[in-house]
Amino acid sequence: QTLGTPIAMLVRNADQRSKDYGDMREKYRPSHADFAYDQKYGVRAWAGGGRASARETVARVAAGAVAKALLTRLGVEIVAWVDRVHDLTSEVDPLTVNEAAVDANIVRCPDGPAAERMIERIEEVRKLGDSIGGTIACVAKGVPAGWGEPVFDKLEADLAKALLSLPACKAFESGDGFDLTYRRGSEANDEFYAEEGIVQTRTNRSGGINGGISNGMPILVKAAFKPTATIMREQATITMEHENTTLTGRGRHDPCVLPRAVPMVEAMVALVLADHALRQHAQNRIL
Repeated sequence: QTLGTPIAMLVRNADQRSKDYGDMREKYRPSHADFAYDQKYGVRAWAGGGRASARETVARVAAGAVAKALLTRLGVEIVAWVDRVHDLTSEVDPLTVNEAAVDANIVRCPDGPAAERMIERIEEVRKLGDSIGGTIACVAKGVPAGWGEPVFDKLEADLAKALLSLPACKAFESGDGFDLTYRRGSEANDEFYAEEGIVQTRTNRSGGINGGISNGMPILVKAAFKPTATIMREQATITMEHENTTLTGRGRHDPCVLPRAVPMVEAMVALVLADHALRQHAQNRIL
């Protein structure tokens, strides 16, 4: 039981292997953050990547568990899953998906046949010393209408910032997102209807958010993750002295970050929703 004081958590890493990064001491990894970090700070954590490593997300997942506990009291359920790996897509109903189905396989895709193809593709790419990316979908069910802000702290803007802050995340989509640009208003609008006094929409192309504020429908978002930057194939790069050279990655680097990123996405969505729940509570006493 919490005491009303700040919650502190510490996770020790007893399995680091700094020796795997020896070749990277003087060489920058293509599309990795170490070059940009070096330009900004004049120093870089070449052995492991430092804050650019996905290891830092363990703190986010731990904090997200606390946020989930709060949201559970409010009837909110958050589930994320691997939606696409490379060009392999899945068919998942966000209204019925659950954690048990997501965790039923190592790729964390609740579409069984699609998951098998994804696992095969990831293994194929691993053997080639390469990497691939894809998308993670997330649904938040039970969020009532009214959470969010109308301008600078819009709910989907905060969700976008939170998810794009994750390592390797390069794009965010709310509802049908970019697909809405191919539709007319008559095709894109979610029509309202009332049933036994409850307001709903017949479709949910807006992903449960209008004008930066939740509308009571499930919140639907997607996050796109690029292929892992460190690969076991030779690539052209430069040294810290800006001399041209090549680099071949070594060590433990996932050929696809998506399965590990699922709890990260859930955690960040939970933290944002918990924040907006507390804002709403401060205004309307919902807890």
